[in-house]
Amino acid sequence: MARAAVDLFVSIYGAHAGDVALSYGATGGVYLGGGIAPKRLPRLLDGRFVQAFLAKGRLEPFVRRIPVRVVLNADAALVGAALYALDAAASEPLAA
Repeated sequence: MARAAVDLFVSIYGAHAGDVALSYGATGGVYLGGGIAPKRLPRLLDGRFVQAFLAKGRLEPFVRRIPVRVVLNADAALVGAALYALDAAASEPLAA
């Protein structure tokens, strides 16, 4: 029953990721981050995720061109926030 639940989750995850990709016109790609995707990577690669991601009817050719990547660096959000803060600090004028 647990495997069936994970399979259902992966299918729903793929379908929703495809919907979001279409909604935003994510031609540059979809990046799956957080804790779930890396821990379930073998299940994401077994075809269920991709099948659900691509199941968009007449829009499938568009979605098929969108790359999907799984972020494996657990610190990616922290690194991104630090880079944003550095960039914001660099663009602020110094107090006179």
